[in-house]
Amino acid sequence: MPVKIRLQRHGSKKRPFYFIVVADARAPRDGKFIQKIGTYNPLTVPASVQLDRQKALDWLHKGAQPTDTVRRILSYKGVLYLKHLLRGVKLGLFDDAAAMEKFQKWHGEHEAQMKKRQEENRKARPGGGRRGPGGPPMRRVERSERPERPERKAEGGAPTASAEA
Repeated sequence: MPVKIRLQRHGSKKRPFYFIVVADARAPRDGKFIQKIGTYNPLTVPASVQLDRQKALDWLHKGAQPTDTVRRILSYKGVLYLKHLLRGVKLGLFDDAAAMEKFQKWHGEHEAQMKKRQEENRKARPGGGRRGPGGPPMRRVERSERPERPERKAEGGAPTASAEA
C-alpha cells in the first residue's frame, strides 16, 4: 500500500486552509487519511505551518512519499535536514549529539532569518496593505481633479444622450 504525505484542503471558497495528512495514495484528496500531522495556512504572510516534526520524520523513515508542496514544507521546517543528519548517524559519520547540535544551530539561524523577513514585510506594508481602518487614510477626489473622459458614442456614431447632458 503506497502511502503519501499530502495536503487535504479545508476552508471556504478562495480562503484555503490545509491539513497535512498521511494517506493512502489511492484515497481521494479530501477523503480518508491515516494520520493528521499538521496544518498549513497560505493566507498569512509568511505562510503559517504547524507540524509535528517527530511524526513526519517517523513516516518518512517508514517510506511515505511527500508530494511536491509538502516536500517544500518539510524542508522549510527542517524535517528533511534532520532525516539527512540521522542518516549520517546511521552510517557512522558522526554521533547523535553532533547531529542534534548541527540541527539546533540550523534551526536558530532559520528562526532568526524568518523573523527578519517578517519584520521587513511589516515595514514594507504599513497597515497590512488594507484600505479603511488600520490602512492608509482615504482621500476624496474632487471633480476638478478627475481626468476628462472621452465621450461615448452609440452604435450609429452619434453621441449618447447622457454624454450630451
